[in-house]
Amino acid sequence: MAMMNADFDSMLARDEDIDRASRSLKAISHPLRLKILCVLGNKEVNVQDIVDSVGTSQSNISQHLAILRDKGILISRKDANKVFYRVGDHRTLRLISMMQEVFCPSH
Repeated sequence: MAMMNADFDSMLARDEDIDRASRSLKAISHPLRLKILCVLGNKEVNVQDIVDSVGTSQSNISQHLAILRDKGILISRKDANKVFYRVGDHRTLRLISMMQEVFCPSH
């Protein structure tokens, strides 16, 4: 328990880390954005494949992708007429993995 408290104390000492964590959690807290991140995982996926996997309109997906990109969670790349997205921060991938482990245990 003392080790956990020491970890929290050091985390609280870095305001920029707290701010980054807060912004990231807020950005991924929307169910559709979380679903997009789960579709992406550690892969690079084009917008149409995200639309097909998530099951909503391309304009809706594009709005949410823009939010995730603006918050520094996603990185995009254009190839001809397709835009590809991937998670740009390994910490976000770790967080998603932990959430899957906690909330979606395998049967």
